Amino acid sequence: MKVVAINGSPRKGGNTETMLKKVLEVVEKHGIETQLIQVGGTNIHGCRACWACKTLKNRKCVCNDDILNDILEDVFNADAIILGTPSYFSDMTPELKAFIDRAGVIALGNDKLFKHKIGAGVIAQRRGGATSIQASLHHMFLMSEMLITGSTYWNLGFGKAKDEVLNDEEAMQNMENLAENICWLLKKIKKN
Repeated sequence: MKVVAINGSPRKGGNTETMLKKVLEVVEKHGIETQLIQVGGTNIHGCRACWACKTLKNRKCVCNDDILNDILEDVFNADAIILGTPSYFSDMTPELKAFIDRAGVIALGNDKLFKHKIGAGVIAQRRGGATSIQASLHHMFLMSEMLITGSTYWNLGFGKAKDEVLNDEEAMQNMENLAENICWLLKKIKKN
């Protein structure tokens, strides 16, 4: 079993990464492989809607001028995918949106590669915007026929300065609960 977290924040070591690492740390305690992939701050660009991925069915994008093709197999081979982003004007980062649009289209065009995988969103915010982002992330999961895992509250945390989210005890507890729920669901799915 494998859980992949996609960090959409361009700020390495920021609050989004802190929360994602907390989830992965708990998942690893269950003996499940994890991987953190950085897309924030990279040159990833949006989908051009050419649908060549559907025609070629090679699990790749024909635009090979950014990091997407380098990370796709890790994502497609994961059993659970966690998408993390800070709130930028009440929306996800453009890098995470580009990842979602392109990976989602490639997965759909290649026999629904995300179907029945577990999905979860994690959002860092200074003030607000997280719930609208969470809705957008859930739309992607639902359109991909994924299973959404939650926690005891929305998967968000408050903080501006690096690691400030560590002061949000409820957020960090939610990250632990989210990890436990992902592991529980993974074990149930893999048992059958």
